[in-house]
Amino acid sequence: MFVGEKLTDIRVLHGYSRNELATILDVSEQSVWQYENGYATPGIQTMNKLREVFKVRTKFFYTEQIIENDIKEESIAYRSSERNSIKKTKTETIHLKYLNYLVDYIEQYVEYPINNILKLREYTIREINNNNGLNEGLIKEISLQARQMLGLENENNEGLLFLLEKNGAFIFEKSLGIKTDAYSAWTKKSNRPFIILGNFKKSSVRRNFDLAHELGHLILHYGINILELTTKEYEKIEKEANLFAANFLLPEEMFKNDIECIQKKSNPNSYIELKEKWKVSIAAIAYRAYKLNFLSYQQYRYFNVLLNRFDYKVKEPLDESIPILRPGKIRSSLKFIFDNNLANLESLCKYSLFEMELISNLFEIEQDFFNDYIMKPKLYDFAKRAK
Repeated sequence: MFVGEKLTDIRVLHGYSRNELATILDVSEQSVWQYENGYATPGIQTMNKLREVFKVRTKFFYTEQIIENDIKEESIAYRSSERNSIKKTKTETIHLKYLNYLVDYIEQYVEYPINNILKLREYTIREINNNNGLNEGLIKEISLQARQMLGLENENNEGLLFLLEKNGAFIFEKSLGIKTDAYSAWTKKSNRPFIILGNFKKSSVRRNFDLAHELGHLILHYGINILELTTKEYEKIEKEANLFAANFLLPEEMFKNDIECIQKKSNPNSYIELKEKWKVSIAAIAYRAYKLNFLSYQQYRYFNVLLNRFDYKVKEPLDESIPILRPGKIRSSLKFIFDNNLANLESLCKYSLFEMELISNLFEIEQDFFNDYIMKPKLYDFAKRAK
């Protein structure tokens, strides 16, 4: 029996409306509606097109087992002006649902270290309750605790992405468009923290801020219904996540020793060495210094004049020389599984009923990686046998 709900999910995942999919399939929009609601079954030609368009196996549409939705739409925290887009939220919810389903498979074979981000979340909830709410001082304390628990005790932010993955986060890249920097969410049952990074021309230092900002949302705003927030309430939690990121990436006691050594505090070029050390943008370093009263209003104003004059708002010094770290947790896990013959690519495809191309796209891992693990048929060597 054709399961229409699965067609709805995979259609939304790819961002198609019913009308758009109908055009691709060369059927009516009414037909697509009937497929999704169980009133009709696609013919052979249409089914072949569905398989090709969505890169799934035919059995995907005929298996009663529904991929469990362990992600709440209202819990997805966006860094975007599109947070109220219902279509986009549904698309990203299904994207996370499919990623989580694939991670379930991986965790049958890989045991990850303790989820310290979950411990941070629990610590934060206790502290918020003990302090009758969240305030700037508490956010500072939580950020320092986070640095310590994640292993960022030294005076830099080296390898932040790797440390987040090591401590429980599942981080992926995705084309999110120009308006969306990143988003994050928790799964309900498995308590997995997911961070999705946009891959639109983002420098390493700006990516670090995105990671810290999303970590702030994950541990400060657990349980908040993002979709029900007013504009003012949403701006408040964004400010809290930004404040967390600033304290997390540039801890006051460590940072002030560096900033006090800067002579020309209104000159953006004075912060290049600090950018290299902390892996934080020049603009963010100066703003942090201003908020800590190391720059006067006039100095900070002139700093921004020069920032525009030097065109640093578009591209800063070192943007190209500081390497961009890419998520590696899932790639390393799959390599371990396949190299040690614990399972193979075909078993992953059979489990998910996804073709390799869809798995590659979901994980944002190039297809060449998977090509190395495609099972090649064994050929019988008649010439050798004849000898």
